This record gives sequence, structure tokens and C-alpha cells, in this order.
Amino acid sequence: MATTEHPPPGRLRAWMLEGLSDMGKGHAPQTAPDTEAAPEHKGQRWYRVMCLTGVDYFSTLGYQPGIAALAAGLLSPVATIVLVVVTLAGALPVYRRVAEESPHGEGSIAMLERLLSFWKGKLFVLTLLGFAATDFLITITLSAADASTHLVENPHLTSTLHDRQMVITLVLVALLGAVFLKGFLEAIGVAVALVVVYLGLNVVVVAVGLWHVITEGHVVTDWADALTAEHGNVFVMIGVSLLVFPKLALGLSGFETGVAVMPHVQGDPDDTAEHPRGRIRDTKKLLTTAALIMSVFLIATSFITTVLIPEKEFESGGQANGRALAYLAHEYLGNAFGTVYDVSTIAILWFAGASAMAGLLNLMPRYLPRYGMAPHWARAVRPMVIVFTLVAFLVTCIFDADVDAQGGAYATGVLVLMSSAAIAVTIAARRARQRGWTVGFAAISAVLLYVTVVNVIERPDGVKIGACFIAGIILVSLLSRLARAFELRVTSVTLDPMAERFIRDMASRKIRFIANEPDQRDKAEYRDKIEQIRKDNDIPGEDFVFAEVTVVDPSEFESGLTVRGEVLHGRYRVLTLESSSISNALAALLLHTRDSTGCIPHIYFEWTEGNPFANFLRFFLFGQGEVAPVTREVLREAEPDRDRRPRVHTG
Repeated sequence: MATTEHPPPGRLRAWMLEGLSDMGKGHAPQTAPDTEAAPEHKGQRWYRVMCLTGVDYFSTLGYQPGIAALAAGLLSPVATIVLVVVTLAGALPVYRRVAEESPHGEGSIAMLERLLSFWKGKLFVLTLLGFAATDFLITITLSAADASTHLVENPHLTSTLHDRQMVITLVLVALLGAVFLKGFLEAIGVAVALVVVYLGLNVVVVAVGLWHVITEGHVVTDWADALTAEHGNVFVMIGVSLLVFPKLALGLSGFETGVAVMPHVQGDPDDTAEHPRGRIRDTKKLLTTAALIMSVFLIATSFITTVLIPEKEFESGGQANGRALAYLAHEYLGNAFGTVYDVSTIAILWFAGASAMAGLLNLMPRYLPRYGMAPHWARAVRPMVIVFTLVAFLVTCIFDADVDAQGGAYATGVLVLMSSAAIAVTIAARRARQRGWTVGFAAISAVLLYVTVVNVIERPDGVKIGACFIAGIILVSLLSRLARAFELRVTSVTLDPMAERFIRDMASRKIRFIANEPDQRDKAEYRDKIEQIRKDNDIPGEDFVFAEVTVVDPSEFESGLTVRGEVLHGRYRVLTLESSSISNALAALLLHTRDSTGCIPHIYFEWTEGNPFANFLRFFLFGQGEVAPVTREVLREAEPDRDRRPRVHTG
């Protein structure tokens, strides 16, 4: 087949765009349906991928006990038990169902996308992507900032690193980006090592803490007496725990990333893209195991930190503020072990952004390029790593690497995504006529929506930051779609036998198409159309084939094109096409015809009445408008060689 020659890319560009799909570029329509943007890989065992999402989830142990102590005081262990109940009875069943419904890592966003079509569906998805970006990017910046805080506050380094937190945070974010520029496998390998070491050190700290609790029995009785004196009875304790629960919501942060990294789970050898049963099963193992490990650690650490650490040490300026377990490590195991624990905590907090980066790299390229709302290179991993790293730099500078200032945005992003996931699985269960699951998921949705609303009321900064991300994504998306408006957006062209027969027959003479907007499709419509084209263009004969495009979903940017041929009224040959854009469908048909026959086809239009700007908006939003000049422009961009470009005639 004839194709346009392109100069070979430079080595740097080839490295940056490694694995990039050719979908929508050049003359892809003449090929078979497109494949995935990234090359296939065998994946990793589920427990290794669990470590990638676990660096985010498990790293919250670095600050969660301190947050719980500040929010609930003596009630911290009880409030943490409430958090664990919500985790195991609420979030875990929801995300196990999400993994089953969207096994390619799209998460609840893909489930909700199916409920809405056209532009309202796209805008809804962009809004959820804004909250996802808030969650994942703030995970990167907050974790790096918290790691730098632990580094700066280490007794051995305070004097040396004083006032260097911003620089350290930026360096940590840059190092994280460098790891992902190297590749995913390296990221997973680093995550496994960090998680194993960090959890092992926490086992030691928890065991020593529990030993001191047992040997110093009075600390438990003192705590129980103070708790009873302050709150009275168990029902009051549970009620207060529910009120402070939104402040502990960061302990739920690992589920969305757990689903987002699903494509890296190996699964079974007989898994297919349509039915990856092994991947779904192993992802459920991943989610369950991570939740159980985290639940045990949350309960144990909140208990020992509450009963062993003086309350004043949790407050701002106290030695346990933001580093409760590190305080116990230094206090009971000495500064040598404490320093090792600090190093491990700093490392895992730094790398907590890895699971968030993996989630972003899996989520964003699945939607924005497909909507035409990102440049074509957004399908490649390395350019997106650079973009996300630069955005993380900006966020870090805006918040001055302050952990507390970013906490509200982090919790808001987590809770909005979890609420949307709960609603999505509720709808899925209802459609499957699973009444018990529907009621259960609806109850979980109500709880998560309550927590989300309370968090927004108490910390409105999270919604403001999320709104900035949403506005930024929508603005960049619309500008990108506008810039790519004249791209050839058809990923493949498939002709049925009758359509192929029409084109082969015309190839022996002159290939002439008439673009026709189908109306009544009666005999008079086609007879009058041929007569009009003959008069407008001063050409003889009736050797034409009509091309009729029906716009299906104009908000879609890329799609395959199926062409069907039929003979109407015993004499008029008609090709029918369905696409998101009339102009792009016709341009793809013309290029495919040229490449399959070696002949330059001609197509004839009539001018569309109306304002040119209004017609362009109709094309941009609804795939219609002034078809003739837009078809010509799409052809001009797709085929730079004028001699090989199909001819467009308008009268």
C-alpha cells in the first residue's frame, strides 16, 4: 500500500515515545484495528504489585497514629477501630467489586462513564479525573514533604538541614520521576524492598510497644479510667468516634491506587483482554491482603502510641507530632535503631508517590487522548512522567512543602473517588438484580458521602484545590481538542463485500463520490442530487457512488469506521458510514480508497449555508457543520503531498 514517508525520529524522541501507539496518525485507517498504546508485558505477581500500592497505603503509618491522637485524643484506638470497620466492611467490598467490573485499571470512573453519553459524560469523567489528579498528585507532594519533614526533624540532622525542607522535597519528587523514567519494573522492585523493610521495622516497634504496655500494666488502667471519665460509656465513645472519623479518612487511601495498578498484575496464562479472570482474582487478593495488614497495624499502633506517649508530645512542636512511631522507636529501642527507622520511614514516604504516579500513568492516558483532549504523545509513559513531575513541583511550591496545608486536598480527593466507587458498584449491583448487594453498597455509599460532606465542610480547601485541578484539566482538554480538531481521527476502516465491489468497479474508470446527507432516501433525492452535482461542477455522466455518514456520538474523538454498501431503487450505489464526525469519516474513506486502489478519488459537496464560525462550532461539538472545507483540511493534514491527496470539489 502507498504511504507517506516520514523522517526517522531522533534517538531522544524515540526513547521518549517508546511504546507509543500510531493510532490516529498518518494513514492508520488502512490498517487493522489499533492495539494498546503500550507494549504487552507479562506483569508481576500480585504480592509484588501490592507493594507498589502499599508504599502509599502502608506509609500512612508514618503520620496516621499522630493524626488520630490529635483528632480523637484518648479515644484514638476506638476511633481507629471504627476506621478499620469501615475499611473491611465498606471500602474493601466496594473495591473488590470495582476490580471485577473494570479489570483494566480504569476504576469506578469507567463504570460511571458507561451511564452517561455524549458531552455530559465526557465532562463528568473530566470532573472525576480532576479529583483523581488531586488525590494522586497530592499523594506525591504530601508524601515527599512528609519525608523531608522526618529528615529535617531527625535529631542528628536538624541543625544541618534547618530551612531546607522545600529543596529536599523538590529533590525527592525529581528522584521519583527519574525512577519512572527508567521504567515500571524498577519501580516495583524498589517498592518491594521498601515495604518489606518498613513493615519489618514496624513489627519490631509494635512488639516492643506491646511488651512495655504489658509490663507496665498501669498505663492501660490509667488510659481506661481517663477514657471513662471523659466520655462516660461505650455508646458515647462510638458516637464521638463517628464524629471525628472524617479526620482519620487518610487511612483509607490505598484502595483507588490498588485498582489503578491492576494492569501490572500478572494473572493466569489463559487470561484474555475481555476476560482476565486470573488478574481479577489476584487483584482481589491484593486488596484484601493490604487491607488486613493495614488494619492490624492501625489498631496496634494507635493503641500503643495513645497509652505510651504523653498527650502533649502529639501537639505542634512536640517530639511525637507527625512521627509517633518514630518517637517510640527512639524512646524504647535507642537512637541507633530509631535512626534506621527514620531512614526507612523517609524512604517509604518518598516512594509513596510511586503508586500515585503509577495510577496517574494508567488512568489519564486511557481517557484524555481517546477524547482528543491531550496531545498524541500523552499515550507514552515518559512524557507524562515529566508533565506530572513538573506539576508536582508547582504544587510543592504553592504549598511551601507544608504537609498540613495539603491534608485537606488529599482527604477530599480520596473520599470523592471512594464515594463515586461506592455509587458505581451500587448501580452495577442493581442492574445485576442483586438486591442484597444493592442494599449493602447503598449503605456504604451513604456512609462515605457523609464522611465526604463533613470533610468538605471542615476543610473546604480540599474542594478549592480539586476545583483548580478540574478547571485546569477541562481547559487544557478543550484547547487540546481544538488544536487537534483537523486530525484524521479514524483508527481503522473496514469495508463489507458490497462496498469493496463498488470501489473495485470504479477503480477501472474515475472514482467519484458524492457526499450526501441522508433524508428520505427516496428515488427523487438521489436523482436530484446527481443532477445538482453535474450542473454545479459541469461534469457529464452518472457514474457516482453516494457516501452517507451518520453521526453517532460526536463527543468521541477516535473510533473505527465500518463501511457498508447497498444499491437503492435498483440503480443508486450508496456507502453508509457511522462515525463521530462526518468530515473525518469521509477523509478516511478517501484515503483508504486511494491506498487500496492506487487511484486518486474525487468527492463532490455542496456548500453549507450559514455563518462559518457557527458551522465550525457545529463541527467541533456535534461533528457536522461546514463539511467540505473541513474534509479538505483533514486531508491536507493527513497527506502533505498535494499530488497524492484526494480531490475535494465544492459547488
